[in-house]
Amino acid sequence: MRVHVIAVGRQKAGPEAQLILDYVTRFDRTGRALGLGPLTLKEVDDRKGGGMAAEAALLHKAVPDGAVLCVLDERGRVESSPDFANRLAGWRDQGRSDVAFVIGGADGIDPSLRAGADHAVSFGKMVWPHMLARVMITEQLYRAASILAGSPYHRA
Repeated sequence: MRVHVIAVGRQKAGPEAQLILDYVTRFDRTGRALGLGPLTLKEVDDRKGGGMAAEAALLHKAVPDGAVLCVLDERGRVESSPDFANRLAGWRDQGRSDVAFVIGGADGIDPSLRAGADHAVSFGKMVWPHMLARVMITEQLYRAASILAGSPYHRA
C-alpha cells in the first residue's frame, strides 16, 4: 500500500526537513517487507489566497483516486501508536492501494474535506506548527511499520 503525506505549504531546508527525510527512509526500508510504501511527500501551495476552500480543492486533487483519506485535525481521534499501526495494517489488509494523510494550512482543514475523510487523526489538543506535524506523521508512520515488523523501536 502506497502512503502519501500531502500538505499545504513548502518545506524549507532545515532540521525538520532532515528529520522528515530520515523517517521517510526508515519507513520505506521497514515497510517494504510489510507491503507498506513507498512513502511520498507532496506539497500544494495556494498562492492565489483562496483560503481553506481553495486549499481543500488543491489537497483533494493531490489525493490519489481510491485512496483512504485521513486528515490530521485537532478534532480527530487521538490514538496510541499500536492502534495507529493496526489501523494502517487494516487498510492494507482490506486491499487498499493508497492512503493519504492530509495536513491543512494555517487555518486547518476545510470542513468539506474533513467531512469527506475516511478517518481523522489528532496529535492532541495542542496546536502544532505544520512543519512539525509533518515530522510527527512521518515518525508515526515509521513507528507503525516498526511495530508491525516486531522491531524494538517502539517500547510501550
